[in-house]
Amino acid sequence: MGLAASRIPHADRHGLLWLEYGKLSVEDGTLRFVAAQSVALDAGDYAIPYQAVSMILLGPGTSLTQDVLRLCARHGTLVAAVGDGGVKSYTAPPMGQGHSALARAHAKHWADPKQRLDTARRLYAWRFGRVFPHRDIETLRGIEGARLKESYRLVAQRYGIDWHGRRYDRQNPNAADLPNQAINHAATFVEAAADIAVAAVGALPPLGFIHEDSSNAFTLDIADLYRVDVILPLAFGVVRAHAAGKVENIEREVRYSAAKLFRQQKLIPRMIDRIKELFDVNDRDSDA
Repeated sequence: MGLAASRIPHADRHGLLWLEYGKLSVEDGTLRFVAAQSVALDAGDYAIPYQAVSMILLGPGTSLTQDVLRLCARHGTLVAAVGDGGVKSYTAPPMGQGHSALARAHAKHWADPKQRLDTARRLYAWRFGRVFPHRDIETLRGIEGARLKESYRLVAQRYGIDWHGRRYDRQNPNAADLPNQAINHAATFVEAAADIAVAAVGALPPLGFIHEDSSNAFTLDIADLYRVDVILPLAFGVVRAHAAGKVENIEREVRYSAAKLFRQQKLIPRMIDRIKELFDVNDRDSDA
């Protein structure tokens, strides 16, 4: 069966391991992380149980040796470089966790027109709290637009933000007013978290159910699940702090707030669970 057969099934591993401000290397056949003091980890010399985790996320201030990649690749442990708290995703690790069950389920749901629409309706139901009876995607998108417009207005009102509507110029994103700038930044950070979640489970980024054409359409589908409950409060909370003179740099403050919130709410693990639920994939049924 060879070395690959000795891997611990991902269903029995501990998910994500976050490391920051330190050096990751291999010593005596195991991973060693020498860490400086940080918010997430006390200073020290740590042995890393790489076979017992699914994905190692390397945050700011980390370095690693080539031997780390060799060892992790051999044992099916994914490694990704990310921003603080998962607000950026800088690498595209090999997809999958030693099996293809979720990718196959994703492809099957996407390839069949009925299943594709049913999956889109399920995503909308999660976002808006009800299953819409409509059977075509354009009608659903129209309903989504109207509901989002109202959500922007209500959340802005809750935070005392003067709101004039969603405006975004892709050619000049900084030309927007401060609330729209903050939403742009928050959306970017939540999309990065979704990138990590999609990579961690081996889903297929280009195969979206609501979004189309984009190479990360499915990532956008997942990120949008958190637009009203995460993106808007993040953005408008920072704009309110800016108006009170507590914040100078909108992008930096949204990034710091997002990293803290992602940790507190375990956002990426929640995304991972949602993706598995969407395709009705049980880890223990799919690992060898």
